[in-house]
Amino acid sequence: MKFASTRLVAADIKRMVAFYELVTGARADWLAPVFAEIVTPGAALAIGSVETVALFKEGSAEPCANKTAILEFMVSDVDAEFARLKDQVEVVHEPKDLPWGNRTVQFCDPEGTRVALYTPVTDAARRRFSGR
Repeated sequence: MKFASTRLVAADIKRMVAFYELVTGARADWLAPVFAEIVTPGAALAIGSVETVALFKEGSAEPCANKTAILEFMVSDVDAEFARLKDQVEVVHEPKDLPWGNRTVQFCDPEGTRVALYTPVTDAARRRFSGR
């Protein structure tokens, strides 16, 4: 099995896509007016408008309601990314080192989902992520 994508349901899909294009530096592929994907080397980030929920099951997903997931992107220099983004996004916390060996910064996307950028900074963390 291969992890392929994470999908976000958005109340304002254009604003969400623009945010993730800014953060990732990648252009979205608009596959329909209500659905876009940003493909990264590890997986895709799919963004669907709230109208797409009815295609699966009405009420099964809700925009602006996430309080559990954090989308994480591994970057080569978390401090440089923070400097690039800090004046354009809502910062949750500035760069800091975590006990498991990553240096991380966290932002909020326009609808409240937490987005973390991190760089492995210890030898153990680098080994853990060298195969990804």
